[in-house]
Amino acid sequence: MALAAEATARLPPETRAPLYANRAKVYPQRISGVFRRTKWAVLIALLGIYYLVPWIRWDRGPGAPDQAVLIDMPGRRAYFLFIEIWPQEVYYLAGLLILGAIGLFLVTSLLGRVWCGFTCPQTVWTDLFMWVERWIEGDRNRRLKLDAAPLSFAKAGKKVAKHGVWLVIALVTGGAWIMYFNDAPTVLRNIVTGQASAAVYGFVGLFTATTYLLAGWAREQVCIYMCPWPRFQSAMFDEHSLVVTYEAWRGEPRANAKAGTSPEGRGHCIDCGLCVRVCPTGIDIRNGQQLDCIGCGLCVDACNSVMAKMGWPRDLITYDSLANMDARARQGEPRYRFLRARTIIYAALLVIVAAIMAVSLATRSTAGLNVLQVRAPLFVRLSDGSIRNGYTLKIANKERAVKTLSLTLSGLPGAELTVIGRERAADGSVAVTIPADSVATFNAFVRLPFPREVGDGETSREDSEHFTFKGTDVTTGEVASHEAVFSAPAH
Repeated sequence: MALAAEATARLPPETRAPLYANRAKVYPQRISGVFRRTKWAVLIALLGIYYLVPWIRWDRGPGAPDQAVLIDMPGRRAYFLFIEIWPQEVYYLAGLLILGAIGLFLVTSLLGRVWCGFTCPQTVWTDLFMWVERWIEGDRNRRLKLDAAPLSFAKAGKKVAKHGVWLVIALVTGGAWIMYFNDAPTVLRNIVTGQASAAVYGFVGLFTATTYLLAGWAREQVCIYMCPWPRFQSAMFDEHSLVVTYEAWRGEPRANAKAGTSPEGRGHCIDCGLCVRVCPTGIDIRNGQQLDCIGCGLCVDACNSVMAKMGWPRDLITYDSLANMDARARQGEPRYRFLRARTIIYAALLVIVAAIMAVSLATRSTAGLNVLQVRAPLFVRLSDGSIRNGYTLKIANKERAVKTLSLTLSGLPGAELTVIGRERAADGSVAVTIPADSVATFNAFVRLPFPREVGDGETSREDSEHFTFKGTDVTTGEVASHEAVFSAPAH
C-alpha cells in the first residue's frame, strides 16, 4: 500500500485519482406502482403501531400499570399484554431476539432483502422524510434546481420548512420511544408542563437528534456504510431466493426507442435511466446484484411503467430468483422452490424456539425461591454440639395476590429449620407470607446434630452436604425449590 501511495504521489497532479470522493447526493424520483403502494401500506401500518401502542390500555388489577406494553425500569418489570417479565426472566427477551433473528434469516432466504426494503426503521423513517421533502421542495428535477440555485428567500423558506417538519417528526418519534418506558399519558403531561426528569428530556433529545440525522441527512449511507446486515445477508441467499434483478438476456443491447416500436429483434431496455433515478440508494440494478440494493422494488415499478408506455412485455426488471431468470433465458419454465434445505432448517428452528418459549411461559412458576448462605460465620457450633448455618431467603411472588408458602427441607435428615419471626409447625415446616407482586426477604437457620447418625450406627462427619429448600404454595400446591449447602467442621 505504501508503494502504491508513493507511485501515486509521483504522478502529475492533474492525473492523480482522488483518495476520497465526496458523497454524491441522491435525489430519488417519485414513482407509482405495486411496490410503491406496498411500501406506503407497510409504512402507515408500522408507524401506526409505533406511535399508538403506548396508548393501548390493559387492566392488570389494582396497583398495576394499565399500559399494554411497558418496560418499567424503576419497577423492574416488563409488561406485554397479559405477560409480566421479571428481571430474572430476561431470557424471555433473549428468546424474542433469537426468534427475530431466525425469522429474519428465514424471510431473507425466501424473499431476499424485504426487511431492508420495507420494514427496517431506517427505511420507514427515510421514506417519510423523503415524502416531506418532495411535498415541500418538489420532485427530483425541482429539488436539483433548488439546490443548484443561489440562496434566496424562497429557497431559504423551503429549506427551513422542510427541516422544521423533519424536526417535528423526529421529536414525536423520540417522545413515542420514551413512552414505552413510562406511562404514556403521564410522561407526555410531564414533558409538556416541564415536570419530566432530566433523563427523560435527555433521551427525548437523543432520539430526536438520531432520527433527524439518520433519516434526514445520512439516509442511504446508513444502509451502505453503517449497517452490518448487508455484509452477511448474502449468506442466506441461494439461486432460488427472490431478489430484485434485471433480465439482461432480454434487455441487452440497450438502445433508445419510441413508443409503438416493435420489441422484436432488439434489447428491451431503452436506456431511459428511470430505474436509477427512482432508486433510494442511487444504484443501477442493470449492473447486477449489489450490496447497495435494499430490495425495495421501486425500480421494478419504474421499468414496468416504461414498458407499459412502450406497449412491451413487463418485468424486464423483476422480483424473481436467479434460477428463474436463467430458466427464462433458456426459454425454460420457471419454478419457485420455497421448500429447500436452508428454509426447512430455519423454519424448524423457529418452531422449536417458539415452542420452548411457549411451554416455558405456560408452565413457569408464580413463585421464585433464592437462597444465599451466610458466610460470616460459615457455621456456628451450639452448646449441645450441633451445627447451625444461617441463610437469607428471597422469595418472589409473581402474582397480584398475597401468597403463603410452607417452607421445608429436603435431603438433610435430622435437620431443623427456623425462620426468624415465624412459628414452626409440628411437622417442622414454617409458613411465610409474601405480599402481592413483590420479593420478601427472610433470615433462616438450619440446625443439624453433629456428628450425626446416618443409619446402622454410623455417623457422618462430612464438612459440607447438599440439601434443598422447598416452598409449597398452601393454596395451589405449587412448589418452588433451591439447592443449598450445609457447612460443618472438617474432620
